[in-house]
Amino acid sequence: MPRSDLAVRSGWSNWAGNQRATARSVYRPTDVADVVETVRTAVAQGQRIRAVGSGHSFTDIARTDQCRMELDALGGDIRIDREQRLVTVPAGMTLRALNALLAAEGLALPNLGDIDAQTISGAISTGTHGTGAALGGLATFVEALTLVTGTGETLVCAADRDPDLLAAARVSLGALGVIVDVTLRCVDAFVLRADERPARLETVLAGLPELITGHDHVEFYWFPYTDRVQVKTNDRVAADDRPLPAWRRRRDDEFLSNTVFAGACRLGRAVPSLAPTISAVSARALTARTYTGPSHTVFCTPRRVRFTEMEYSLPRAALGEALTALRRIVDGLPDRILFPVEVRFTAADDIWLSHSHGRESAYLAIHQFVGAPYQPYFTAFEQVARELGGRPHWGKLHWRDAASLAPVYPRFADFLAVRDRLDPHRVFANDYLDRVLGA
Repeated sequence: MPRSDLAVRSGWSNWAGNQRATARSVYRPTDVADVVETVRTAVAQGQRIRAVGSGHSFTDIARTDQCRMELDALGGDIRIDREQRLVTVPAGMTLRALNALLAAEGLALPNLGDIDAQTISGAISTGTHGTGAALGGLATFVEALTLVTGTGETLVCAADRDPDLLAAARVSLGALGVIVDVTLRCVDAFVLRADERPARLETVLAGLPELITGHDHVEFYWFPYTDRVQVKTNDRVAADDRPLPAWRRRRDDEFLSNTVFAGACRLGRAVPSLAPTISAVSARALTARTYTGPSHTVFCTPRRVRFTEMEYSLPRAALGEALTALRRIVDGLPDRILFPVEVRFTAADDIWLSHSHGRESAYLAIHQFVGAPYQPYFTAFEQVARELGGRPHWGKLHWRDAASLAPVYPRFADFLAVRDRLDPHRVFANDYLDRVLGA
């Protein structure tokens, strides 16, 4: 057996607590040789193995009752080419650690989501993204990565070697192999000016084309049972001359957005009839503010209130229709909704299983407070999204299967062909991959 095998049955759960599993064996490789040996052993024993990150997916993408591989101890050289702005890091490094590393080198990722707890390999493999009409998800910044395939081969995927392989591997759901390192194309560190303010949904939708092209990054949150939204724009500026005071950050981002909001959600879960009132109060609690800061500190915010989530990528032109349908769904549900709805935007890309493959996208994310009923809400919206050509986020809850996904991904069959070549024994498969890619 590989020396990294802990040889124990071990329980695991994701961040939201809605996915749990107990593996027969857990492996914590410390180098690439450990990963290779572990994969070859699994193949020889007819076992399946899943590599897991920090558990920030809501689907069962990381679940396994056989062998689990945890990459947090995986070492490897950190290589920084300052002139080319290329940085290579171990796959198990978290985005938070990566951001700190880049900042110390005067570099940054061009875009980020609002959570930085994910590992870099988990983030790219599921299609994690931020918002910005001219920017793609995190996987679009990947210049190369190294895989240990289902045959135990160590394979470097890079555009100058095999661009099709890289297009498949950058968002791969963990189906092609274990990613052991990632090379990212970065940019010089930059400052963002954030502007956050309340508005009316109709006003935002009416001016949406100008809004998303007039700013580097745009997102907004709609508060159910109201016509209110909170709009956030981020734009690059030359100087960090308006930092957010520490007291304001503590009040807004810790006290109001986490402590008070968590209490309001618990109250709404216990007394569902109060949900519309809570939503209306929440919409007015966050007032306008403008501030500057290093990019990663503006993009990423603390999220301590736990929830379940579904997110769909839609053709950008379909957003208005989707929101209209969603408002009808929310108003008609017997279960009350306690979380705002998040809307973001990305550019088109050429990654085969990217949610934004070949089209400019609007992302619509719906949430429910942990422990509150969510399935009727999510399934009703999923039907709307399917009819509009939507693609589900691989790490967010959905009920799609391979038959329904293949028509909305033009390179779906090509991805399956690469999978057949790199994992012929299906050593990396689990129930989720059997469902979304086919058994």
